[in-house]
Amino acid sequence: MANTYTQLLIQFIFTVRGRENLIREKHRENVEKYICGIISKHESKPLAIYCNPDHCHVLVGLNPKITVSDLANKMKSNSSKWINENYLTSRKFTWQKGFGAFSYSRSQLDAVVKYIMAQPEHHKKRTFKEEYLELLRKFDVEFDQQYLFDFIE
Repeated sequence: MANTYTQLLIQFIFTVRGRENLIREKHRENVEKYICGIISKHESKPLAIYCNPDHCHVLVGLNPKITVSDLANKMKSNSSKWINENYLTSRKFTWQKGFGAFSYSRSQLDAVVKYIMAQPEHHKKRTFKEEYLELLRKFDVEFDQQYLFDFIE
């Protein structure tokens, strides 16, 4: 009897509503651990994560039992609830609607992990808007400017 074998590497990117800098450094690792727990609970594998103060990058080995959209929604809704229940921000925390999801091959894994883990250095040189638009163009994703994240200029 045949089995199902997959290798689905997906980088998720989502932002804090209003692009506010609400994920403080002292809470960053706990937020990341919680999001990784959500991923694991849904039988997927967290491979790299970095929560910037205003947005998050997560690389996941996706289980084919869950859709990209469902996992994004689970990560965002469950982590928002947890952040609020634990009073990690001074006001109600929510993630902005929508997300980015980009697929990678096994040969790109190390480079993507390094990219995600180097977020603080990366954002010293370029803005989140520049980063995100570059990814959309690199992956040839058609988009409408009015439906992108709220960007702070």
